[in-house]
Amino acid sequence: MISNATRSRASRERRPLTIRLNYRAQRYIFIYLMLGVPLLYFLLTRLIPILYSFNISLREWDVLSPEKPYVGWANFSGLFADEAFRKSLANTFLFVAVGIPGQLAAGLVVALLLHNANRLRGFFRTVYFIPYVTNIVAVSWVFRWLLMPNGWVNGQLLNLGLPAQPFLQSPDQAPFVVALSMIWQSVGFQMLIFLTGLEGIPKMYHEAAHIDGANAWRRFRHITVPLLNPVILFSAVIAGISYLQAFSHIVSMTQDGGPLNSTRTLVYHIYKLAFKNFDMGSASAATVVLFVLILAFTLLQLKILNRKVEY
Repeated sequence: MISNATRSRASRERRPLTIRLNYRAQRYIFIYLMLGVPLLYFLLTRLIPILYSFNISLREWDVLSPEKPYVGWANFSGLFADEAFRKSLANTFLFVAVGIPGQLAAGLVVALLLHNANRLRGFFRTVYFIPYVTNIVAVSWVFRWLLMPNGWVNGQLLNLGLPAQPFLQSPDQAPFVVALSMIWQSVGFQMLIFLTGLEGIPKMYHEAAHIDGANAWRRFRHITVPLLNPVILFSAVIAGISYLQAFSHIVSMTQDGGPLNSTRTLVYHIYKLAFKNFDMGSASAATVVLFVLILAFTLLQLKILNRKVEY
């Protein structure tokens, strides 16, 4: 005869093992699971492809061949021996040097004007922001049509008695025209960021400086600019990354990065290597160069611009 203790022990052994969690533990598990989903997505779509591109950059990667022999740094040495790659690198630095100061200056000027405007502020803010949400291809083609040899801009120059300009047909003017279109399209974004920063500056600093006799320029230089430093840093990093990755404007406004490769950027050169020449090894090596450039440029900006200001 089986005793009651034996039946009870057998019943407990058959019962499935369950872990009871209180409400707080369940909530934390849910939070970290939800945080883990985008992290997993980032690892699968960004980090793993980046690491894989490092592997491809060290191999002779023929898409039609199952053999992918290791070639070491040959792809990198071949890149820097290529004049087109060096030209694309120089053009990318030119876009960064022209685009970042131009974009930040234009955005700050518009933000300062709107910050001091009393009427129609929302209307102008919307008008300036519309180009930023407009399709890049559409904006690029509008600029291209306006700046054609027989386009509207040259027509106005001729009406004023000035000579027509080649704009996108000239190797000397084309990079600056493309940079100008990129600046124009991003002014709304920079304006919004600077407006947020300006509204966060306490008015008492300006009022105290005004009582002490500081004029508008000195208040801007010694109060507004230092207190806007975190905003300037953020804007400079975002603008720097966008100019280092310039591609859509180049494709839409120019003929194959021309004339004479004057507008060919590093990202456009990577596109040509990968999807026109099917040279995946060199394209991956150029991608690694771009990755290093963006990382170094961002760290340099953080080092130079990241200064704490206290009053």
